[in-house]
Amino acid sequence: MTSFLIALAVLIGGYIVYGAIVERIIGIDSTRPMPAETKRDGVDFMPLPTWRVFLIQFLNIAGLGPIFGAIMGVMFGPAAFLWIVLGTIFAGAVHDFVSAMMSVRSGGQSLPELVGRELGTGIKQLMRVFSLVLLVLVGAVFVLTPAGLLASMTPASLGTGFWIAAIFIYYILATLLPVDKVIARIYPVFGFALLFMAAGLLGVLIFAAHDIPAGFAEGLSSRYADDAHPVFPMMFVSIACGAISGFHATQSPMMARCLKNERLARPVFYGAMVAEGLVALIWAAAAISFTGGYEALRGYMADGGTAGSLVHDISIGWLGTLGGVLAILGVVAAPITTGDTALRSARLIAADFLHLDQHHIARRLMVSLPLFALTAGVMMIDFNVLWRYFAWSNQTLAMFTLWAATAWLYRGGKAYVVTILPAMFMTTVCVSYILFAPSPEGFGLGWTTAIACALGATAVATAIFARMMAGGKAEKAEIDNA
Repeated sequence: MTSFLIALAVLIGGYIVYGAIVERIIGIDSTRPMPAETKRDGVDFMPLPTWRVFLIQFLNIAGLGPIFGAIMGVMFGPAAFLWIVLGTIFAGAVHDFVSAMMSVRSGGQSLPELVGRELGTGIKQLMRVFSLVLLVLVGAVFVLTPAGLLASMTPASLGTGFWIAAIFIYYILATLLPVDKVIARIYPVFGFALLFMAAGLLGVLIFAAHDIPAGFAEGLSSRYADDAHPVFPMMFVSIACGAISGFHATQSPMMARCLKNERLARPVFYGAMVAEGLVALIWAAAAISFTGGYEALRGYMADGGTAGSLVHDISIGWLGTLGGVLAILGVVAAPITTGDTALRSARLIAADFLHLDQHHIARRLMVSLPLFALTAGVMMIDFNVLWRYFAWSNQTLAMFTLWAATAWLYRGGKAYVVTILPAMFMTTVCVSYILFAPSPEGFGLGWTTAIACALGATAVATAIFARMMAGGKAEKAEIDNA
């Protein structure tokens, strides 16, 4: 319990201290005109109350990752708790905050345009495709999972197929209608459910004096018995949204278009990521406390249990029937409120590179219909395959975003150390994962070979980045001297 409480305190302290440091590095200007006003269109660009912007951002990013990902990730052992806390403070929250400020300062541009502006046209084209593929994957994954959970809670006549159709219809409406018509109105309800779930479990963990077998005394090695699940890099991909997620950077520009003032950016963007880290920490602790430890958790999964069934058992077992149902609804709300904005972000990204104004519904339909069709097709793929590729794609997108954020800070003469260190770390994670993961997901190389190649790739990426930045600085000096 002591380790858990310390972790909670460090997360909150990270927002107060390190968040303020990053805010000062960026240089917040409360007098700068905001895209919500300068580009106001009544659809995507419009000022919203800060509490709504925070809730939308929080629910956008808090999909199944901080719940299912934390449950699966904590099976690696106590290193999961360190990654959730330190990853959130020094990587995930910085990633979300800086990418949001890049969008604010560029008039609300979407992620591929931001990354392309900093890293070049070739990377921009890659990011356009990569981002759209990831967002379609998110939309597909986060239709299937909540549909299955809802089907398990409702009569047999309302099966999975019914809920898939219902959720997909909602996604279409949320993608097409102005942001204040559906998303800004329904999110407070979903937000209550999700926050109730987190607060309820936290209360049980603390006041019911449940034992949380952290296991730090036994070291940080993987608690899996095989060699296929080393802590590095596998855990850092399993726990994505609860520590750092590239998907978040696709969502930040959407809320950057609704923010009223730059001084609100840290509470909304850095703060929402810290809130997600808290949710992940609570679920990780609940999983090992409820089952009795890492070995018991593995035994639960080996006996046919899943992350979804464990969520159900914990919620009903600790919170009672009514509280458990509310908690499960919070878990259902998390993926739904991520899937809807994933497809909305996909529309905005496609509209940006097609230069199609989105004021009229006809143009929104023109962009959205192919995305809806593609998402429906992707849902036919096996869920386990979808999830594996989503997880790696998610972290790879974070890697590109962090390099772009580093370039943005460098060109602004700011302390880019806050982004280049997590960029280098995530490069090593992503490359080593795809090399080490078994075929067909990855190349199935030995762990030592995969790590050595990943470190080499990170060194090369850092050298290329340094050369690009030096070239840009020299070019600027020539222009200034002309």
